[in-house]
Amino acid sequence: QVQLVESGGGLVQAGGSLRLSCAASGRSFGSSAMGWFRQAPGKEREFVAYISWNGATTYYTDSVKGRFIISRDNVKNTVYLQMNTLSPEDTAVYYCAASARPFLASNLYSREGAYEYWGQGTQVTVSS
Repeated sequence: QVQLVESGGGLVQAGGSLRLSCAASGRSFGSSAMGWFRQAPGKEREFVAYISWNGATTYYTDSVKGRFIISRDNVKNTVYLQMNTLSPEDTAVYYCAASARPFLASNLYSREGAYEYWGQGTQVTVSS
């Protein structure tokens, strides 16, 4: 079992920044690919970012490329999502997810079903 706890969400003005953290416990975090997803009000949950077990590979959804950065610290068992130049369209509940595999192929990393463990989410609200 893996337990994931997100933190760092909150209210921020458009153009501002936030850094989300996801602390993992319960198994070998260092061997897990990780992802961030988000769900806006009235919408389905969507993929945001992915990072492989060693941080060597990252992917982003197009709408956040150049603004968000995913990273990880395998000593602290934590994955981060640095979010810059936020806009109201980024308002959502952000979820951290862990895969049982160290890396995910390009046809899998954006799929919810590729991740076995999920956090409870943290709310991010961007005001205009």
